[in-house]
Amino acid sequence: MKSLLNWLNDRTGYRELMHEALYERVPGGARWRYVWGSTLVFVFVVQMITGLMLWTAYAPSTRTAWESVFYIQHEMYLGNIVRGIHHFSAQAMVVLMAIHLVQVVIDGAYKAPREINFWLGIVLMQIVLGLSLTGYLLPWDQKGYYATQVTTNIMSATPAVGEQVQLLAQGGKEYGHLTLTRFFAMHAGILPAMLIGFLALHIYAFRRHGLTVHEPKHAPDTTFWPDQVLRDAVACLAVLAVVLLLAIFKGAELSAPADPSVKFDAARPEWYFLFLFRFLKFHAVESLGLTMAALVIPGIVMGIITIMPLTAKFLGNAGHTFNKGFMWLLTLGIVALTGLAFYEDATNEAHQAALAEAHRDAERARELSSGPNRIPVEGAVSLLRQDPFTQGPRLFAQHCASCHRYNGHDGRGMLVTETVGKGAEAKVVTAAPTALDLAGFGNRAWMKAVVVDYSNHFAPLKNAQWHKDAKAKAEAGEAVTFLDPDSSEMADWSGNADALKAPENESAVNALVEFLVAEAGHSGVETDAALIEKGRAIAVDGTWGNALDGTSCASCHDTIGQDFTVVADADVQSTYPTLAKYGSQAWLKDFIRHPDAKRHYGEKNQMPAYSEKQLSETELNLLVRWLTGDYAPTTVPDYPTQM
Repeated sequence: MKSLLNWLNDRTGYRELMHEALYERVPGGARWRYVWGSTLVFVFVVQMITGLMLWTAYAPSTRTAWESVFYIQHEMYLGNIVRGIHHFSAQAMVVLMAIHLVQVVIDGAYKAPREINFWLGIVLMQIVLGLSLTGYLLPWDQKGYYATQVTTNIMSATPAVGEQVQLLAQGGKEYGHLTLTRFFAMHAGILPAMLIGFLALHIYAFRRHGLTVHEPKHAPDTTFWPDQVLRDAVACLAVLAVVLLLAIFKGAELSAPADPSVKFDAARPEWYFLFLFRFLKFHAVESLGLTMAALVIPGIVMGIITIMPLTAKFLGNAGHTFNKGFMWLLTLGIVALTGLAFYEDATNEAHQAALAEAHRDAERARELSSGPNRIPVEGAVSLLRQDPFTQGPRLFAQHCASCHRYNGHDGRGMLVTETVGKGAEAKVVTAAPTALDLAGFGNRAWMKAVVVDYSNHFAPLKNAQWHKDAKAKAEAGEAVTFLDPDSSEMADWSGNADALKAPENESAVNALVEFLVAEAGHSGVETDAALIEKGRAIAVDGTWGNALDGTSCASCHDTIGQDFTVVADADVQSTYPTLAKYGSQAWLKDFIRHPDAKRHYGEKNQMPAYSEKQLSETELNLLVRWLTGDYAPTTVPDYPTQM
């Protein structure tokens, strides 16, 4: 071995290189405050190793980026750990870089003759931030897609060349495939190469001038090996341990596939950019305009940091004191704004609802992508676009929630609100529903409420202005035709609660409900054949077997039990709404398209008819399938009730 090492040293001179690297003089002895630079280099090496591993499975295109990251995260052996390490070490790098910068300023390590080294560090900081921004887009998920769009829009605010800079970054006017490939080229090629080059220059300049010691007489002088190496190694191990724990127990997030057609209200930059995000939300800052707020002011701050060596040189101790004060003030400001952003988001109901929806979509995308059919050629985004469980709540919120509710909310977990009063007395309150809550539409509880509790079931109609106006006219003696939950044949029949809820009729009511549920035919609902036949006899013939004999649904609704298609084609001219396949998908689609048809509510109807221009056939199908529970099985919890 000695002969081999002698031969290697003779050819390469590695012993001199190792001696130069390891036996650097450390004035004042080894200290923990000197570990930050080494941890930064270590984290960058970890980034490069894990980045190359991810690169082997990543496919940068709008149809394959999310899909390949999904494969890494959920299919590839230990892929979630590798991605988690890459993700959290990137965040660690930003934190360590900030600590290192503050320490350099406090210790005065930016002063002459170390100005060039300080400026190289500033360049390295910009490259690291550039890596963070470009890497955010690469999963091509909703979070990265919308957050990065904000960045490219800020580029357009650059004076004189803003539009050209944005076009260059995006690869054209459209934000899409070329944007992704350019960001990938920057993240995996150009910026790492620049970082390596400037890091080499930074280390060279650092070694030329040596350490800047805060307290030279802290301890006897020593060398980098072994004491400082030990401290650096322990610090690097601690950073790695934290990153690994986060990767294992928290994991890197992957939200739903990017979909430009879906508004993503939960979009936020990574937490270390939240301070700037919150700064831009101040009214006074917004009034300055995007160029001033997002470019000029941050540019001035970076300018002050950049000229710190000159400030200290020309102003002496006063300049150094100013630099330290400015750095501490900036640090406190960043921490305060970051905390404020977290607090506001945590207490913002709309944002929390958007986060819940984003989490729901992400889990559903994972679930569908792991399903038996896997991911189609069109990409994972098509799975969500064709999924009633995902699209139904959005369509409900858009078209139905102005009147209806779904478990008390708008379908997407948000309460529907309205502004009451004017001026200083105006306040936002929860709006009362003016139509039925459609959660559980057509299930046993719904059907039973129609049968035995009609007035309460349809009570939300009484909140509508049309009902109040019609009621007032009726009480004034005018002849008014309107749907009144408290005064109708059905209300009177269902109002006979004592008879319907009597013990001897309980089984008969349950049988009637079973028949109605079977007629609705919702997906995945199991029914009892014997009960169905008993319920059919009650509904059609009024065979209760007691004092209610002869009381049947068919005495008013002469289409009960019939094929709805036949009823719709014939446009039955009944006085009462049709119960042919009541609650089925066919019935519900027809009702949404033609609520004013005589087979439904006719002149009593107040619901607007939705044409194909307002609600396409595809959208109608998704909405109805969601309301009737016709979608692939899921373990994703629905939005919590707001009743």
